[in-house]
Order: sequence, then C-alpha cells, then structure tokens
Amino acid sequence: MALDFMVIFEDNNLYALLEGLWVTVSMTFMALILSAVLGLIIGLGRMSKQKWISILCSLYLAWFRGTPLLVQLMILYYGLAIGLQVDLSASVAGVLGLGMYSAAYVSEIVRGAIQSIDKGQMEAGRSLGMSHFHTMVKVILPQAVRRMLPPLCNEFIALTKNSSLLSVITVSELMRAGNLIVSNNFRYFEIYIGIAVLYFLVNYSISVGIGRLERKLSVEGARA
Repeated sequence: MALDFMVIFEDNNLYALLEGLWVTVSMTFMALILSAVLGLIIGLGRMSKQKWISILCSLYLAWFRGTPLLVQLMILYYGLAIGLQVDLSASVAGVLGLGMYSAAYVSEIVRGAIQSIDKGQMEAGRSLGMSHFHTMVKVILPQAVRRMLPPLCNEFIALTKNSSLLSVITVSELMRAGNLIVSNNFRYFEIYIGIAVLYFLVNYSISVGIGRLERKLSVEGARA
C-alpha cells in the first residue's frame, strides 16, 4: 500500500488531531503550573531546617521518581475509584498525575539552582535587616531563576511528551485521537508521522520561547 499523507486531511482527520492537540496543550499547561508550584515548595522544603519537612519532601521525591508515570496515572484514575471510591475525572487525574510526577524533577532543579547561588548573598540580605523569606524572594530566587530555565525547558518538553500516556486513562488527547483514526483507516505510518510533527511543533515552540526568555533575563541581569 503506497504512502498517502493526504489521508491526514480526509474525513475530518486533521480536525480530530488538532482537537486532540488542544487537549494535550491545555492539560500540559495546567500540569506545568501545578508542577512549578509543587516543585518550588518541595525544593524549598528539602532545604528546610525542620527535619520532618525535609523528610516528607524527600519521601515525595523518592516515590514519584521511583515509580513509573503510567502506574501513577492508573492509580489515580482506576485505583482510587475502585479502592477508595474517589472518582476523579480522566482530565483531573491526568493533570494531577502529570503535575505531581513532574514536580519531583522540578524540585531538584529548584534546589540545585538555589544552592548554586553564593551563600554570601543570603548573608548580605540578612545583614541589611531583611528576613530569610524576603532575602530568598528578592535576592536569591531572581538569580536562581536564570539558572533554572535550561533544565526547566527540558523538563517541560518531557512533560509534553509524557502527556501521550493520558490516552490509557481515556483522555481524548492527541495520541488517543490518532489511535481512533488509525483504528478506522489503518494508515499507521501517515497518522503517527502527523502526530509526531504536531508534538515537534509544540516542543520546538516551548524551546524557542524559553530560549528567548533566558536571553532576555540574561540581558536584564547584565544591565543590573
């Protein structure tokens, strides 16, 4: 059977793929926000002088880095509903699963960036009468953010690709949309190439956007 990439544009296939892409992008965006907030909290918690906070954050990190994302999604969507009668929608389970999984990696990026800042910066802030919290927010974090951007870009791209696993919990994202099309026309190569191109465009856009932000922050930092 000869290759025919025009099949992507037939029978509303392109519309279905773009609709699935929108679901992928929107859910990934919400998961990114969740992972950034949780990652910052866990990263700071790991450096806390309160031992119990540090231990809890370390346990979170060990669990989510030590178990597959697919298993976590299955627990959230199927396991909670059957075992604890907590019935999450597929979308909510997907966002929670992606966000909590990614937060474990973001937390290490946050911790590493903060610890890379010279300790004298904190001491200087405290000597000026600033509290530990205000010194962290106004002095340490702005510098650390510039160092976080490259690894965060990689993590966000990985999260976008990991969103393809949401198809197993019935989320109508890009991969599931492609699978439904393939089940009707059996044009595996053409449809999956189309899916790959759409993922590439999204991830390339993320890479370019974060690259521009990184350059802008570097220029502003140099001026300061």
